[in-house]
Amino acid sequence: MSEALLRRVRITIDGEPVEVEQGATIAAALAACACGTRLSVTGELRAPLCGMGVCQECRVSVDGRRHVLACQTLCRDGQIVQTGSTR
Repeated sequence: MSEALLRRVRITIDGEPVEVEQGATIAAALAACACGTRLSVTGELRAPLCGMGVCQECRVSVDGRRHVLACQTLCRDGQIVQTGSTR
């Protein structure tokens, strides 16, 4: 497929701009920039596990809305994603 046909969208993850292909999930964007989604109670970085919304490990805040499942949410241009973890 020609690169001209691949549309990219820009989102912000924890204050950092990230560009991904249209149709990518927020979980895919997090993986592409090596971000976790939150810290466990013991301080370990958590990340998507099941990829289908069952495990709830991928919860993030999107545009101020808390507990959004990153693995089930497509990236939209201009989204602001907050993981609650530090990179």
